[in-house]
Amino acid sequence: MSIDKTSTPAENSADQVAVENPDAAAAAVTAVDPRLLVREQGLAGYIGEFKRKMKAGDLGSLPVVVGLLIIWAIFASLNSNFLTAGNFSDMSVAMVGTGMIAVGIVFVLLLGEIDLSVGSVSGVAGAAFAVLSVTHGMNEWLAMLLAVLTGTVAGAIHGFFFARIGVPAFAVTLAGLLFWNGFMLQVLGANGTINIDPEGVVAKLTGYFFADVAAAYGLAVVAVVGYFLNAYFDNRRRAAVGIPSRPLSEIIVRTVLLAVVAFAVAIVFNQYKGLPLAVLIFVVVLLVTDFVLRRTAYGRKVFALGGSVEASRRAGINVTAVRISVFAISGTFAAIGGLFITSKIASANQGAGAGDLLMNAIAAAVIGGTSLFGGRGRTWNALLGVLVIISIQYGLALQGVASPVQYMITGGVLLVTVVIDAITRKTQKTAGRA
Repeated sequence: MSIDKTSTPAENSADQVAVENPDAAAAAVTAVDPRLLVREQGLAGYIGEFKRKMKAGDLGSLPVVVGLLIIWAIFASLNSNFLTAGNFSDMSVAMVGTGMIAVGIVFVLLLGEIDLSVGSVSGVAGAAFAVLSVTHGMNEWLAMLLAVLTGTVAGAIHGFFFARIGVPAFAVTLAGLLFWNGFMLQVLGANGTINIDPEGVVAKLTGYFFADVAAAYGLAVVAVVGYFLNAYFDNRRRAAVGIPSRPLSEIIVRTVLLAVVAFAVAIVFNQYKGLPLAVLIFVVVLLVTDFVLRRTAYGRKVFALGGSVEASRRAGINVTAVRISVFAISGTFAAIGGLFITSKIASANQGAGAGDLLMNAIAAAVIGGTSLFGGRGRTWNALLGVLVIISIQYGLALQGVASPVQYMITGGVLLVTVVIDAITRKTQKTAGRA
């Protein structure tokens, strides 16, 4: 008995299926990732992809960028001092305190939750630093570290009651807003105001500038080269495993656009006092937090929880631990922002963390593009959002517009942003993308 070793029943069956279903086989072979088709079609492909994203509600940061440019154009036409180097530098420094708090808010919003305590927590951090360093003579670096840790602990406490006990985040952080505000008043004592050392470490957070022009230009070079190398090697890794990647021409265009913006900002800074230390620290924070959210397992867990808590739990994610850690991060950045605000006013007082700080921090994250519904956003949204808010405030101030009108306009901008977010989410659901 002879045995045919050149074929097997499975192979014969596969051949038979291939013959009986030629259309299905052809379709399986010719299937191509649509992103590759877009890039192969050149400019026309990108225009078509842009139109498709607009119809699907995938707007990204486009509305914010366009809105910011319109705001700048309007105020520049009304007052020639608006886009001067000095005013731009002042706005850049002033935005950092609120921007830091907004970075923490982004993390919480990605879960689809809210943190109403960040204003009070920022005030506690400033008060703790002032009391420790000025009243008790503690080393400023140590006092600054302990002040930041107060925010971390406060946030972790909120996260514990929310994640472990099951109290709604709104209620927990609202209670935190009241408690930490009272705690700050208690810490400051009867005097209510403590002036910090004008030559100290915290004072220099917003008061120090790198006067050498090489600092601003050097940061621009590092940003541009870093972006290009990251995009280039990321594409090579994708190509090595057969994942769609951007063509080199697209990377070059994006790099050139970034270079134009980076060097324009550097030129403006160098026309005044130089690169502000506050801006440098803020950019580093944005880079690190963006890396954590987009490139680490922890960041993917945060996005997963924002998409579906139950699905995340079934996937083996420790929902409680992630939730507590996110609120701890929010408290930490609230404390850091509080130190920058203390540096800006050169004191810790009873008004710290009050007023419109909380609303501005939340508005900055939302206006920048972070969804209130969770699962969508980046820490860079905090930069865009706080730029919009600060630009409106400084522009109206130059026009002599009173604070009540500033509040109304900022509230209107926030409402428009939330409406766009809601419509975008609805459109994405209709298009099957959410």
